[in-house]
Amino acid sequence: MRRIVHQAIPRRFHPRKVDAATKTFQALRIGVNDELENLKTVLGSAWKWLQRGGRICVISFHSLEDRIVKETFRRLEKEGTEGAESGGVLRFLTKKPITPSEEECRENPRSRSAKLRCAERV
Repeated sequence: MRRIVHQAIPRRFHPRKVDAATKTFQALRIGVNDELENLKTVLGSAWKWLQRGGRICVISFHSLEDRIVKETFRRLEKEGTEGAESGGVLRFLTKKPITPSEEECRENPRSRSAKLRCAERV
């Protein structure tokens, strides 16, 4: 399979840091497992299981996932939800995502795209 992807993508479009087939297989996995919709569903209701002061932390490995986490946390921080007291139900703890250090990336190359975002129930 990897060879087929390599042959289908012109060499000049192969990324330098990542195997050319990686993004293709990642896209297929995300689509087949409906991962983005599942993430939206879980994040939209996960806060309900938290007590005040409880925290939710999400590690994303793809920019589409990170955008969903950031926008959901932002929305729940600003608006809350229907029936909630005035204001939001979450408070961002990480305005900017926490990313792995250079040392972590050397020791664990798969961590290079990880982004951690955290929020707390208010």
